[in-house]
Amino acid sequence: MKQFKWILPALIAALILISCAPGNGSGSGAATPTLAGPSVTVVAAPDARAAVGAFLDAWAADDYATMYSMLTKTSRDAISAEDFAKRYSEAMNTMALAKLDYEILSTLTNPYTAEVAFRVTYRTNLVGDLTRDMVARLSLEDGNWRVQWEEALILPELKGGNRLAMDYKIPARGNIYDRNGEAIAAQADAVALGIVPGQIDNEEGLLTNLFLLTGIRPDTLRASYEFAAPDWYVPVGEVSADEFNQRYDAYASLGGLAFSYYTSRYYPNGGIAPQAVGYTLFISEEELPAYQRLGYSGSERVGAAGIEKWGEPYLAGKHGGSLYVVDPAGNIVTMLARSDPQPAQSITLTIDKDLQLQAQAAMGAFNGAIVVLERDTGRVLAMVSSPGFDPNLFDPNNRNFGAFSNNDGLVNRAAQSTYPLGSVFKIITISAALDSGEFTPESTYDCQYEFTELLDRTLYDWTWDHCQNELRDTGECKTQPSGILTLPEGLMRSCNPWFWHIGLDLYSKNKTTEIANMARGFGLGQATGIEQVAESTGTIVDPTDGIQAVNQAIGQGDNTVTPLQVATFIAAVGNGGTLYRPQIVERIDPVDGDPTLVFKPEARGVLPISQEILDVVRGAMREVVVNPRGTANFRLRGLAVPVYGKTGTAESGSGLPHAWFGGFTDCSGLGQELPICQGKSDLAVIVLVENQGEGSDYAAPIFKRIMEIYFYGQPQSLYWWESSIGVTQTPTPLGGIPTRTPRP
Repeated sequence: MKQFKWILPALIAALILISCAPGNGSGSGAATPTLAGPSVTVVAAPDARAAVGAFLDAWAADDYATMYSMLTKTSRDAISAEDFAKRYSEAMNTMALAKLDYEILSTLTNPYTAEVAFRVTYRTNLVGDLTRDMVARLSLEDGNWRVQWEEALILPELKGGNRLAMDYKIPARGNIYDRNGEAIAAQADAVALGIVPGQIDNEEGLLTNLFLLTGIRPDTLRASYEFAAPDWYVPVGEVSADEFNQRYDAYASLGGLAFSYYTSRYYPNGGIAPQAVGYTLFISEEELPAYQRLGYSGSERVGAAGIEKWGEPYLAGKHGGSLYVVDPAGNIVTMLARSDPQPAQSITLTIDKDLQLQAQAAMGAFNGAIVVLERDTGRVLAMVSSPGFDPNLFDPNNRNFGAFSNNDGLVNRAAQSTYPLGSVFKIITISAALDSGEFTPESTYDCQYEFTELLDRTLYDWTWDHCQNELRDTGECKTQPSGILTLPEGLMRSCNPWFWHIGLDLYSKNKTTEIANMARGFGLGQATGIEQVAESTGTIVDPTDGIQAVNQAIGQGDNTVTPLQVATFIAAVGNGGTLYRPQIVERIDPVDGDPTLVFKPEARGVLPISQEILDVVRGAMREVVVNPRGTANFRLRGLAVPVYGKTGTAESGSGLPHAWFGGFTDCSGLGQELPICQGKSDLAVIVLVENQGEGSDYAAPIFKRIMEIYFYGQPQSLYWWESSIGVTQTPTPLGGIPTRTPRP
């Protein structure tokens, strides 16, 4: 029979050929008989591997809604979308998941069911990586693969209702220091102080001791409880427990003094540069999931602003923990992983604590800002924003918690608030004028009361305003127009008509953006790059008509700046043209070993002017101070250190104008032989006083005090509005200004 085995396959093949053959070609038209039967459409099954991949992609993106939509109907009936998302988020947050990676290993597909094996790697921020192999079982529903869900698909150990629990190990928060190693923020024992008016038996003794302890003047303390009920608790402030304990018996015996100890994040002196340093808060409910993913338990205080917020990764240290599986009754089933905590690091700032505190006091009750930079490096030695606030008041452990009521003080006016610059902007305008080729240092202009070059309006110089005030007050006008001035003399006298003329002339000659571009080249209208402190960019606009052009030329109109921006370009004028990125963090130090990070001066650009133009600008700024006709001469007389500067008065649109003064020292040049300069870096300083008056009257005196503090260690002269250092003659410093003072 073997020789016939080939016959059957051959017959089958022949039949297939016959059935597929066309007509026999005889032309008879007879059709080849065929057998009719039902047609079959084959539909390919969906890709189970792709379905599980989409499910895992959604998991990696925390898209629990999409994951839930991919479950079988039976699975969705067993758990709600809300509970499904909650189970995943709780598990991922507890393990501090940073990233989820997966790999599909194999697929087994049947007509209506499938199994897909995959490997998941949980990359956590707290206990390292965890890897698990799992199998997803799928059912075909409505033509799509659906996941038969169970809790073991979160983590195999969670089968049967088990959950994850983390035992956290939290290191102490790192400290923040000033440039000399003095603490600005630290974990410490502190004492909250208050006054109960009805218990005072020796008011003078109480107020004197509190003044020595806190630095708050007796008249200020007295005013705080003047209208309080006898049994009220009136918050005063906080001191370290060490300070208080040194004279505990004396303080404890003071009638009317209430005190309570607490342990917390402590900020000495009621806050040193508080807007820049920032403060800490407990983690809010809304932020908790994000912090848990980073390895936080939720009980910590975290940086909420300033250096505290920027430096959180360093100041918080590396949390440790043990990750457990617990059963529904809370019993530990197993430990999955653990890690040890690592100590926090400390941050050292460029801020000089003593200079900062005295600069804060120099600002007094005025609203405004002071920025003090090392002229040749960009280091921030002081950053004042007034009003300030006490960062200790954000801690519920402090009995004075909640006494903070001025949210306006949270804004860092030095870096975040924007203002018109007024006449300090003329430094930029004179630079643009000389750079344009339309003007030279010898160009002159007759500076009179009026400016009539605009066809539809007349503008008036600051000398006209003074003349009118003098006529009103005394019946005699003593302030006369400045007369014929060279361009540098125009800056010295801050002659508005001279600079209006420059702005209009450049605009009329189709050099519309000369001044605006020069301002941008000086770093305005853009971030300074300080990074560790939030900042605004301000605005520099291209003028579209003559009015905008003349306004821009004197620092008015729609152009706005931050005091920090102005300080950086003042420093650049002083140091030869280099724009430095302002630097407020000096280094970051671990508990042991070399610094983790050291910040060094970083040049971010150069002023877009030649050395010849820069020399003209510097010379004019020197004349502002030393020339008897200079707008700051009267206020800055007596300073031994060589100073260059520019006054500014900016119309604010509401109330009195903003007062500005910007200047720098030149110990490395003119002051090389001066004893007062020995061992001192050159400074660049900007002072802004909001809605108070003219630059020469308010900002220039504060600038002078900053010079005295830095070079002498303390103030050397009174403000014209003071009866003694820190004590004003009247509640609001008004009037009493000699009319002979030139004030732009």
